[in-house]
Amino acid sequence: MNQETNRRNFLRSLGLITVSALPGAALLSACGKKPTAADTAAAVDSAAIKAAAAAPKELFFKISLAEWSLHKTLFDKKLDNLDFPAKAKNDFGVSGVEFVNQFFKDKAKDQTYLTELKKRCTDNDITAVLIMIDGEGGLGDTNKKKRNEAVDNHKKWVDAAKFLGCHSIRVNAHGEGTREEVGKAATDGLHLLSEYGKGAGINVIVENHGGYSSDGGWLTKVIKDTGMANCGTLPDFGNFCLKREKDSCVEEYDRYKGTTEMMPFAKGVSAKTHEFDAAGNCVETDYTKMLQIVKDAGYTGFIGIEYEGSKLSEEEGIRATKALLEKAGAAIS
Repeated sequence: MNQETNRRNFLRSLGLITVSALPGAALLSACGKKPTAADTAAAVDSAAIKAAAAAPKELFFKISLAEWSLHKTLFDKKLDNLDFPAKAKNDFGVSGVEFVNQFFKDKAKDQTYLTELKKRCTDNDITAVLIMIDGEGGLGDTNKKKRNEAVDNHKKWVDAAKFLGCHSIRVNAHGEGTREEVGKAATDGLHLLSEYGKGAGINVIVENHGGYSSDGGWLTKVIKDTGMANCGTLPDFGNFCLKREKDSCVEEYDRYKGTTEMMPFAKGVSAKTHEFDAAGNCVETDYTKMLQIVKDAGYTGFIGIEYEGSKLSEEEGIRATKALLEKAGAAIS
């Protein structure tokens, strides 16, 4: 078997060509001229190129949906948390979900509920990626008693995440005080919770979520100082506001610098969007540049869609974000 035959068989095995799908060769046959080997090779190359161009490019990451993208729908009781996995898969075609504890805040220890939620994920071939935790206290609280209470409050969510098959819980490193005071407190709180998470095989990850945590340098130092391999970050492309006044950001950390600083510790990534231009690009963030930073860090896990805009509906915003991730991701994959 010669090299040309091997090449054709390989392309055929990929579904790129069939014997009848060689337009050049078929045309020659129809004209009564027997196609030469060169004619066949040219037709094979043409068909392969066209098929490859039409085939979607495999991304270096997987796409999940952050439940917060549908927070208005959920708060309006138009969607229930138990139905979120099916909606994520059937309406948006993603393969993972990121839960928010606010939508089942009294169910952390309810095994009947968690069993049903896990079943909904399994039935829809959806991976439960993580749970975003809010309202359980600041792990950077400078009051030791309150900080320890916050650590204890989070433990039930570590257990719930383990049961659901998640790899992490997302927490907040919030606290009141100086940068140094809150940094020291957050290091302590995160270390204690990560010790508990280690036993369950669960990561404790911190999102840049306002205040000191939106300073990439501050956050990465805190993570390093915990000394725990399962304590990491969840870089959010859009949460870099350091100071707000009257609902507007007056001081912002450089989002590309911050993401670059956090990526070595990232165990998840959040694709935040608000507005899109006519070409479907995010107005606030250069996604090609941002995804290159993510790729350069060697990250290949889930990137979660988190649409928070108001000009598009939640569903339209989710689809626009997914399309942008696919477009920008394909450009650099």
